[in-house]
Amino acid sequence: MPKEYKTIQEVAGPLMLVHGVENVTYDELGEIELANGEVRRCKVLEINGDNALVQLFENSTGINLSNSKVRFLGRSMELGVSEDMLGRVFDGLGRPIDNGPEILPDERRDINGLPMNPAARNYPSEFIQTGISAIDGLNTLVRGQKLPIFSASGLPHSNLAAQIARQAKVRGTDEQFAVVFAAMGITFEESNFFTESFKETGAIDRTVLFINLANDPAVERIATPRMALTAAEYLAFEKGMHVLVILTDITNYADALREVSAARKEVPGRRGYPGYMYTDLATLYERAGRQKGKNGSITMIPILTMPEDDKTHPIPDLTGYITEGQIILSRELYRKGVTPPIDVLPSLSRLKDKGTGEGKTRGDHSSTMNQLFAAYSRGKDAKELMTILGESALSDIDLLYAKFAEAFEKEYVSQGYETDRSIEETLNIGWKLLSILPRAELKRIDDKWLDMYYGKF
Repeated sequence: MPKEYKTIQEVAGPLMLVHGVENVTYDELGEIELANGEVRRCKVLEINGDNALVQLFENSTGINLSNSKVRFLGRSMELGVSEDMLGRVFDGLGRPIDNGPEILPDERRDINGLPMNPAARNYPSEFIQTGISAIDGLNTLVRGQKLPIFSASGLPHSNLAAQIARQAKVRGTDEQFAVVFAAMGITFEESNFFTESFKETGAIDRTVLFINLANDPAVERIATPRMALTAAEYLAFEKGMHVLVILTDITNYADALREVSAARKEVPGRRGYPGYMYTDLATLYERAGRQKGKNGSITMIPILTMPEDDKTHPIPDLTGYITEGQIILSRELYRKGVTPPIDVLPSLSRLKDKGTGEGKTRGDHSSTMNQLFAAYSRGKDAKELMTILGESALSDIDLLYAKFAEAFEKEYVSQGYETDRSIEETLNIGWKLLSILPRAELKRIDDKWLDMYYGKF
């Protein structure tokens, strides 16, 4: 039976100081029992001699210093994991919120996980089809990769996240595919959108949802992605599934980190975020990957809204250092009605070469990808010139490039949130658009592919 303490010294907001504790460790869970028998949960933030500073998960109203008792549970936060989690919706602390029964766990796991030994990692190589041309064709997602989506406030990243979760699959294998979806600091309306969207298409059956709402405590928001990754590790490395983890919105997570850090009176770093934010984000992102000798894998798509649309803000900046590329959403394309508004030129998947080519996608994939990038870039420049100098100032070939850029945005990037394109469809649309340009302009594509596909669609 854990020892009970009646030595609460002070309560300040979500923090509480307990005096005279023994053998209590950092990150340990505790329970506070109020005079009326109500129990609230807390977690140890700091130990100083025999003083423990704890953070409450619920609010502190009604806690009477003299007759409330605290007991420490001797363990950090754990999640009971089982295959029955698929198809279920949990809150940020892993409690079911879908009116279904409690999960009977196969085992209980510490949510902080263990870092993956770099020598035990396998290199990401298989292609994952998301059904979205701008990702599959140009910024290919590979199994075991971490590929964040950089969005901005007001852009439809929720729709894109839900679309990827519904459509993603590993082609050509009959291995099981699961999605673990963690939403942090979202509104009730968004939470409803995600659950309904998955239920309508039946994708909920292979999805585990963790939902932390905007009015839930900050300390719970810090636990949510760790809960999700613990469930993902179990499904991937114990049950051999391919797991896609989608975390949205990392900005809300980092703000919660800043809030807890400020409450602990830590010295702030860049823009008030704690100095250890890089390490903290790395402990989340680095749990993705593939392990030697295991079939399963964790592929991760963290989504973050860049404050003030600023790519150099600490959150996108640090995320960019740890992950393998980024998909950037553009406000300009969104205004034009392009859905999803993915800006393909600054977007990048550093592992795309590993997941494309014969036997993975199709032999013509990488050369058409390079040609589309080059043609779109030149077409955008031509359109800008046209705006400044008028159409008459452009050469005939530049006019064709401008026409190509326009068609590329409308037909290739813009596909709506319901369309699920196979990689063959995506590549064929690319060829159809490249046929706008004269064959002599397609210098990045081998003649054998040009003979096979040019002008055929």
